[in-house]
Amino acid sequence: MVTNARKSAAKILLAMGLGLAGPGLHAQENRKVLNNPTPAYPETARRFRLSGVVKVQVLVAPDGQVKDVKVIGGHPLLVNAVQDTLRNWKYAPASGETTVSLEFSFHP
Repeated sequence: MVTNARKSAAKILLAMGLGLAGPGLHAQENRKVLNNPTPAYPETARRFRLSGVVKVQVLVAPDGQVKDVKVIGGHPLLVNAVQDTLRNWKYAPASGETTVSLEFSFHP
């Protein structure tokens, strides 16, 4: 079963022209994302034609700010790009903290 968050993420990716050729996103939680810039594909990774998936768990504070990022897996060059970008993500306010699992796919 596809969640609304996944449907929304897929629509955003398609609107941004990313799809399978660029960084992809899969979210596990239904908390609405207000601002979610896409991680830039690092130039060093591009030169080495590095591809892969970065998996993270994000702790979102009640005010919608990303409070913590726990890296589950991924190449360090790609992980750094994801961590830098997640600092700029903003979620809708909620009554408590939320943990969101995200995956970002990078392909040259």
